[in-house]
Amino acid sequence: MSDELSVGEIGRTVVALRQEVQAMGQGINARLDKMVSTEVYSLQSAYTDQRISDLSQEVQKERDARGVLEREFEAHQLADRDRRERERQARLYQMVVPVLMGLLASAISVWAVVAK
Repeated sequence: MSDELSVGEIGRTVVALRQEVQAMGQGINARLDKMVSTEVYSLQSAYTDQRISDLSQEVQKERDARGVLEREFEAHQLADRDRRERERQARLYQMVVPVLMGLLASAISVWAVVAK
């Protein structure tokens, strides 16, 4: 009968087990108090999803605006290049035409003198 527990020992063991269960319950309750409720989590999640969607739309608008700006800039560069080319040709003609006129006038003068 030495293996059998006495009523006092069984009572102490039950009290110790009860205390351990209460401590575990308090630990679980403490962790549950730190958790967010399902309603709050779903509202937060919905807000985050909406915000991500809004930001995605804003990013797409910015990309579109950037694309338009880049195309306009390229068109401006092409127009500027064409304008500079026209100005260069105009300056060249403004310089060549008077020289040719002078040479023609000189040739006519020389021809007129030689022809007499």
